[in-house]
Amino acid sequence: MRLADFDYTLPEELIAQEPIRDRDQSRLMVVDKERGEIEHRRFFEILDFLADDDLLVLNDTRVSAVRLFGQKATGGRVEALLMRQLPTGEWVGMVKPGRRVPVGTRLVFGEGLEAEVVGRTDEGGRLLRFQADKDPEALIAERGEVPLPPYIHARLDDPGRYQTVYAASDGSAAAPTAGLHFTPALLERIRTRGIQLAYVTLHVGIATFRPVRTPNIEDHEMHAEYVEISPETAEVVNTARRRIISVGTTTARALESAAVEKRRVAPFAGETRLFIRPPYEFRIIDGLITNFHMPRSTLLLLVSAFAGVELVRRAYKEAVREQYRFLSFGDTMFLY
Repeated sequence: MRLADFDYTLPEELIAQEPIRDRDQSRLMVVDKERGEIEHRRFFEILDFLADDDLLVLNDTRVSAVRLFGQKATGGRVEALLMRQLPTGEWVGMVKPGRRVPVGTRLVFGEGLEAEVVGRTDEGGRLLRFQADKDPEALIAERGEVPLPPYIHARLDDPGRYQTVYAASDGSAAAPTAGLHFTPALLERIRTRGIQLAYVTLHVGIATFRPVRTPNIEDHEMHAEYVEISPETAEVVNTARRRIISVGTTTARALESAAVEKRRVAPFAGETRLFIRPPYEFRIIDGLITNFHMPRSTLLLLVSAFAGVELVRRAYKEAVREQYRFLSFGDTMFLY
């Protein structure tokens, strides 16, 4: 299929710049794949569309990446997105402007905190070795900012709003945004109903914000992201009595990456480059909760593979017409 098949006009004013006050009060578009019907509700009403003994699978990754602003020792502004710290002490990160920051460059992030670029990664990142007057990790935490997506221009007053309430495993550069709509109270209501909950981990990489640029979508190369599915979660999935519902595209990729046969996964720990796009036969999930995504994105391709290109195209047109809020801090949809 052609990339142009997954394009649409997204008015800039519909890109949510901040979260709403109450997580579960976001709007919810319910899309029935079999009937082709669309319904408009609020997220706390998701229980009206869940059956007893359904299984919800959530991604428990935690945003631990940090954005630092500074300058080269020789002059010139730089921005570093620190992804993770290696056992050797160096940090893996992305640096802008990357072409002007070769190995050997010294970077200054305020008084008393410097870093040297000591290497490159296979995907164009940098290895940074920090030096500081005191504990560098403490200074990084003190001066670093939450790495919000590039389309969000407002400052986030409460960094916790870019974490799910069940975030547990450090390692992500971005939040699994479908999970941002859940509250502890809503999760408790779900458990009380007898609906099962299980957790996987997929650490979202910065490449999630990069648009597909190849006209032929089969030519797009996915970047690797780390996935972990425990034996306990695999057992819950493999013995699910009713529907398996994925909370987010990241969860869907994790489950499908670990699939060994229909409705069966194996415990998994490693990287995935699975690229889900039409046509694709899902082996694990029966339902998908997900936000509204950018045009020409791998996330929109996955949703289209699950619900059908024409139905998703119609749903997105209706979302624009009904003034839904889009992207990370926006509203959501439940497709089943």
